[in-house]
Amino acid sequence: MFRSLWIFIGLTSLALGIVGAVLPLLPTTPFVLLAAYCFARGSQRLHDRLMANRTFGPLIRNWEQHRAIAPRAKALAVGSMAAAPLISWALGLPERVIWIQAVILPATALFILTRPSGPKAPTS
Repeated sequence: MFRSLWIFIGLTSLALGIVGAVLPLLPTTPFVLLAAYCFARGSQRLHDRLMANRTFGPLIRNWEQHRAIAPRAKALAVGSMAAAPLISWALGLPERVIWIQAVILPATALFILTRPSGPKAPTS
């Protein structure tokens, strides 16, 4: 039963991550990382497929091995977060939505920006 729950949560997270790759208001990285975590507990086959993916595999390995986020991923994430309130305002979303974004997104951006960028180059 728990195995099925892990797989369901993993598939849902992966779907949200894929949608987030297209929509700037939905983050990709956290959902893909959550999918990898869930698949590792629910389905080794799905975990292996996700890890072998050209797009998501390196991102997941970088996080699992170094707790790091690549500079390009950081830039895309923070750029999307900066654009979200502007897009929300342009779309005429309720003011409370914009205020929620104004509180949550800078904190999230700070977390992302303070993560390492990847493994350090070996020194000789």
